[in-house]
Amino acid sequence: MDVCLVIKERLQVLGVGQKDLAAAADVTESYISQLLTRKKLPPAPDRTDIYEKMGKFLKLSSGKLAKLAELQRREALQRNFEDPPAPLFHEVRELVLSKCAPAKQQQVRAIFEKQPFGELERLVTQKLLDVIKQVAREELKSEKWLHSVARLSGRSYKQMRVIILEFLDTDVFHVSLENCVSFLEPLIDSWDIDLAGFGMQIVLNRRLAPGQSKRFEFVETEPVQPSRDEPGLNGFLKDASLSGNVTQDEIEFLRRLRFKGKRPTPLYYYRELQNLRDPLHFTL
Repeated sequence: MDVCLVIKERLQVLGVGQKDLAAAADVTESYISQLLTRKKLPPAPDRTDIYEKMGKFLKLSSGKLAKLAELQRREALQRNFEDPPAPLFHEVRELVLSKCAPAKQQQVRAIFEKQPFGELERLVTQKLLDVIKQVAREELKSEKWLHSVARLSGRSYKQMRVIILEFLDTDVFHVSLENCVSFLEPLIDSWDIDLAGFGMQIVLNRRLAPGQSKRFEFVETEPVQPSRDEPGLNGFLKDASLSGNVTQDEIEFLRRLRFKGKRPTPLYYYRELQNLRDPLHFTL
């Protein structure tokens, strides 16, 4: 038994309608109708209070609707995995490009058009979604924030509650123009990308999102090697006449030194320590 059947049965038993349930859940009647006709996937239980409100109104045991919704979502996600989704709508691409820094816009557009929904377009769209979703999750319970976003996108408070529930469940393959108009348009001021290193700078609308910008970078690093002290360093540390009152910070400095070919002796580390302590090697 799924969420839709349980809700329909309880509505019939209690003699109430979808309009009453929508009012209790603080969403639109249209959204409830789409849920019950399975045109909309039930939202993730951990991202909404809708199941708690509906369960209380329908006089169901706590958590029942949320558990059924989670099972229904898993089945739907499995079907989606087996049936790959289609690329972005043209209008979504245009809105994403409209937020791109003017100096890069033409170059990025050429890449998008040459490789429709290729690596760059997916990367940019995914990062924009990640940033917006983070803001939406943090502000989801703020009525003031929801009212502000609703005003900017020309929607009612209840409509915005519905839209945000759907938006948090979307991904780069399913993002809609409505998602972009409701969230990307008002929350993102601009974005820029370094096409050589694929680092992205995303500037948020300060009236609606905390912080001024987000930066994402792909950095090449050397693999971490297991640390093993040089025999010469061990000899230096064991010889009090050489290491004397060496500090932990100085030991860490000496430990980070790397060598090729011949291995350093304890005396080398003693001289390296003296050089490190010599004030002539530093400026004030």
